[in-house]
Amino acid sequence: MERHHKRREDRNASLNMVSLMDIFTILVFFLLVSAANTEVLPTPKRLVLPESTAQKAPKENLVIMVNQASLLLQGRPVARVADVQRDRNPVIRRLLVELRREVAQKKRQSRGRFDPKKQGVTIMGDRQIAYALLKKVMVTCAAADLTNISLAVTRKSPEGTAG
Repeated sequence: MERHHKRREDRNASLNMVSLMDIFTILVFFLLVSAANTEVLPTPKRLVLPESTAQKAPKENLVIMVNQASLLLQGRPVARVADVQRDRNPVIRRLLVELRREVAQKKRQSRGRFDPKKQGVTIMGDRQIAYALLKKVMVTCAAADLTNISLAVTRKSPEGTAG
């Protein structure tokens, strides 16, 4: 009993910080990993994406935006839609040149280890654009050896489920 009373007299209680630091380290690591796995595509105000129930998220790709007026690659204007639609050629020449330039730049950055067939292209097309225009963009991507093509859509919940 005497020992027990002596322990209670010691008012200099200490806090073990090791466990607390471990928890904060794990929390910071989790936040860094989860923040690095997200990709946000730029969405201009004049572009309305179609809706889809697809679950697979796109990878980090080259982004081609197509609206009613213009065609952009990585945010840079490439061609006017009216000119592309008038042209009978199934390949959009200006887009092809720009895509090849992007591929060449990625090859230089990776010191020749870059494979264009693995590089993806995400097409962000307005829901009102003509299918013939979308097809020309996809044929042009294939002509540049970029065959991994994704279409950007707005995710909607499947029929019959909440959320």
